Amino acid sequence: MNASTEPVSAVASVHLVEHAPAVSVPLADAVGRALAAARIVDAVPDPYTPGRWSLRAGSKVGAVVVAVPGGEPVTIRITPKVPVARLFFLLGHSLDPNGAWRDGQVSVAEHREVLPALAHAVERQVDRALRQGLLQGYRVTEETAFVVRGRIREAEQIQRRFGMTLPVEVAYDEFTTDIVENRILRAAVERLLRLPGVPREVRRRLLHQRARLADVTTIVRGQPLPGWQPTRLNSRYHHALHLACAVLDGASAEHAPGGLRVDGFLFDMNKLFEDFVTVALREAFRGTGHTARLQDPHHLDSAAAIRMKPDLVLYDVNGAPCAVADAKYKAEKRDGYPDSDLYQMLAYCTALGLPEGHLVYAKGNASHAAHQVRHAGILLHQHALDLDQEPSALLADIAGVARRMTDTGIQAPGR
Repeated sequence: MNASTEPVSAVASVHLVEHAPAVSVPLADAVGRALAAARIVDAVPDPYTPGRWSLRAGSKVGAVVVAVPGGEPVTIRITPKVPVARLFFLLGHSLDPNGAWRDGQVSVAEHREVLPALAHAVERQVDRALRQGLLQGYRVTEETAFVVRGRIREAEQIQRRFGMTLPVEVAYDEFTTDIVENRILRAAVERLLRLPGVPREVRRRLLHQRARLADVTTIVRGQPLPGWQPTRLNSRYHHALHLACAVLDGASAEHAPGGLRVDGFLFDMNKLFEDFVTVALREAFRGTGHTARLQDPHHLDSAAAIRMKPDLVLYDVNGAPCAVADAKYKAEKRDGYPDSDLYQMLAYCTALGLPEGHLVYAKGNASHAAHQVRHAGILLHQHALDLDQEPSALLADIAGVARRMTDTGIQAPGR
């Protein structure tokens, strides 16, 4: 797919492809500087043509709008190399390995770009969650009242009323739809309605979902996202909440430096791949007696001054480390994997006292490789996953990596 642009004098739209060669496009300097500062893409002035910038997409995919004071907004759309449906499988499996992503409830095959597919998937899941009506629950309410309800907040009563009988500072549990779960769904819907590139029909359905959630308190933009816990009572919300949190959990670019505004949604394919690999490996080890810990903190040196955090450390039944793995989305060299990854894995194996280490890559220019480290007796594996294959085959490859890590007969997870 080739990059294309419209004239800056119109509502400009720049289309890039993840990790594709840089393209030169006409952009206002303020827009180019904003893109560079926000690290959305690699952006530098074109050295040969004034008024143009050289843009190259890295691992972030999605869409953002850069609004320039007094000028037309510029939309940057970045398409992933893998099919959008595969991207959403990676996302869904990392969020909820046994959820709707495995049974076909989330279908995004009709969309070729990330944001339209994301908006479609969120709207469908919110609709399924709300079909039986809004979930209700108890919420602690604190207020000043002339009728005692619940319990009296004695400390507040003394501090604010100085011994007066009325009004009364009270706290009580209220059974309401204005609960964390509904607030998260509304915040995700509101967020998507502000983003560029949402298809008209999907936007219309999102507006309908917002109307259903109209009595729910809006989460203030910029405030921390409230936490929720999966329970039996909110089980019909689980899929929608997982996806809504993916929309809201820091993946969007939104700020206003120097009067500019950058607003959009971006997936980082590096993190998405890392999350998928580690969660899929953890699921493959489930029921084997091993314990997989993700982002497991350790120290390289005896003085505990140099910290390290492998993506996954596997522990045996006695609680001792028995395997380590790190996920790497992209090989940086045309002739194979970067040597720096091997040095990093060697450090992990040395500190953990392990004879083998495992690097898991998205398939690039090299196949599986293994390197015996001189004078150390440590074997470093480099595994390659082909993301452009059916989910069942991809999970079978993950199971193969898991088998190599433990030499046990772990079967590929069923669909």
